[in-house]
Amino acid sequence: MARLTRRDFVRAGAAAATLPMLGTAARAEGKLKIGFIFLGPIGDYGWTWAHNKGREAIDAALGDKVETIYTENVPEDASAEGAIRDLCNAGCKLIFTTSYGYMDQTLKVAGEFPDVKFEHCTGFKRADNVSTYNSKFHEGRAVLGTIAGMMSKSGTLGYLGSFKVPEVVLGVNSFALSAQRKNPAATVKLVMIDSWFDPPKEAAATDTLINLGCDIVTTHTDSPAALQILEQKGLYGFGQGADMSAFAPNAHLTAIEDIWGPYYISRAQAVLDGTWVSADTWDGFKEGTVVIAPYNAAVPADVAAEADKIQAGYKDGSFNIFTGPILDQDGNEKVKAGEVMADADLAVIDWFVKGVESAS
Repeated sequence: MARLTRRDFVRAGAAAATLPMLGTAARAEGKLKIGFIFLGPIGDYGWTWAHNKGREAIDAALGDKVETIYTENVPEDASAEGAIRDLCNAGCKLIFTTSYGYMDQTLKVAGEFPDVKFEHCTGFKRADNVSTYNSKFHEGRAVLGTIAGMMSKSGTLGYLGSFKVPEVVLGVNSFALSAQRKNPAATVKLVMIDSWFDPPKEAAATDTLINLGCDIVTTHTDSPAALQILEQKGLYGFGQGADMSAFAPNAHLTAIEDIWGPYYISRAQAVLDGTWVSADTWDGFKEGTVVIAPYNAAVPADVAAEADKIQAGYKDGSFNIFTGPILDQDGNEKVKAGEVMADADLAVIDWFVKGVESAS
């Protein structure tokens, strides 16, 4: 494994110009070179940390059959094209681009390198050499919302979001609907910070939510900053992407853990076997991609039991929080009583349910 920067690629290019046989020697080793584009630092202890754990799982499972490299802190703008292209030029034949904002850049570079296989996380655009994959985070949000709805004293819940993209909107709605199943009067104050990873912004937005009366806050951002504020204020919240209890042992009720390793291993093995094909994968509790971290001792036994029922219901197919009737913020019926929203509709959702209130 290696961490690569743009400077490394420049140096590698110069070396290749003087020592052209190095590339041939590398291919002779027979290793599949796999690249990762990471949004944040691998030490964010959230989203990128979880994806890097998946990369490490490839190394552990496939050993000397593969070599993995990564570039971290890659912005979701035009500069991502260069970072992805650099991995191609470094000899990667399988590349994972691990954030929604890399979608168009991935497609563009994939068109330039048809012999490279690409996997884009949370996107919806595919090509013959581009697959998409995602996790049903909203199933985990249903567990968090259930806990919040039962434990909140004020009935006013906070939600710290990143961008208004479908996966975030879906999580907000799942959390709100689940809280309202237990407390019909519950409302969700929502702040979007237009960033996935910005600890100062995350902390400031959490303060805003607390000032609005929120006693439990959940997040769809990547650092433990929100939890640390909640810890200081004696309030509760949830981790995002990983168990963050070490940063806020009292505030951290539980977390959605993203388990990417099995998927990454299977896709790398498919390339090795010559069986890789473009596909769209969206897994959740049933497949083990979504996992709930251990509950804090502060979670009462009856609340934990209800949370466990949600997990079990998703695993056996008996429960879906997006079962009607469901109203939008303006009171319009979006899903009729007894109907269940299809995955295809959930994947592109752009409206909030009744009880979600913008706080920004």
